[in-house]
Amino acid sequence: MEIFDYMGKKGYEQLAMYSDAAVGLKAIIAIHDTTLGPACGGTRIWNYETDEEAIWDALRLARAMTYKAAAADLPLGGGKAVIIADSRTQKTEAMMRAFGRFVDTLGGRFLATTDVGSTGRDMEYIRQETKHVVGLPTSAGGSGDTSIMTGLGVYMGLKACAREVWGSDSLNGKKIAIQGFGKVAFQYAHHLLKEDAHLVVTDVFDDALDRARDMGIEVVEPEQIYDVACDIFSPCALGGSLNKNTIPRLQARVVAGGANNQLETEEDGEELKRRGILYAPDYLINSGGIINLSAEIGSAYNRDLAREKTERIYELMGRVIQVSRQEEISTARAADRIAEERLASVRAIKTLYRPR
Repeated sequence: MEIFDYMGKKGYEQLAMYSDAAVGLKAIIAIHDTTLGPACGGTRIWNYETDEEAIWDALRLARAMTYKAAAADLPLGGGKAVIIADSRTQKTEAMMRAFGRFVDTLGGRFLATTDVGSTGRDMEYIRQETKHVVGLPTSAGGSGDTSIMTGLGVYMGLKACAREVWGSDSLNGKKIAIQGFGKVAFQYAHHLLKEDAHLVVTDVFDDALDRARDMGIEVVEPEQIYDVACDIFSPCALGGSLNKNTIPRLQARVVAGGANNQLETEEDGEELKRRGILYAPDYLINSGGIINLSAEIGSAYNRDLAREKTERIYELMGRVIQVSRQEEISTARAADRIAEERLASVRAIKTLYRPR
């Protein structure tokens, strides 16, 4: 009943689970809200310690996708899929095609795409079983690697934060501590290095750290990253990294990164504001990926249009900062308010014109 109570309180529409023992598939799809359009969300493949942990992760991430699409002014709702598996050792074509059949049972209410542990090739396997998938490789007529636009969006959001804190959006000489050096951080880092920012990186995987060293980036151990004396702290790993234990350790003026669900609780956003740290709401500045996907839905993919829309994150972040300042609320709450107002207005229109 705890899950049902939570879903009712937070406005979820659906939680679906699927098992196919023959291929080792244990999958969950959470649909939060389809007011603005079909729920779109990544397929996260992760070796969760418990089934319960996987369910809660899917629920939290689905709700974040609703807010992400709403804040980015997209005609999409929020959902998320998780597959309980080790993507490096257990993922197979048969597993991904079975997952595609699961997606197809939802009749278009959910559009699957890539996330941690899944690739464009996996989306091609899913496409063999359902048309309700985006994020296909460009060779298959899709939008390709979403991390490229996600990284660009994080970069644009960070520049908007720099303008607010230091009076200029230049990142020249700024020290940026990046927690996690996966696909998004890798793309994001290239933009930062072009501005001669100084980067410090950590990750739990050795190959990611080797990639950072090859780029001439300083590397530290995972637990040391919170204590780095820096201008900007950039969470780009899994969620919940900003909490009552880690926030007091931060020495940065800005927190902005590509990870989802960075705040462990809503109170953590208020604590960042109390400490004078400008927080870039994660679902806003990392929305470049879903913006890129939206340019693939319903027509031929247009990269120039996707890039133009992603660069608007600079303006969207500026609007969040303005609302935060005017209403004396945290940037996390300001972003929520902007998204909620859009959802409420569309619901009102649907109610008004609903057939009787």
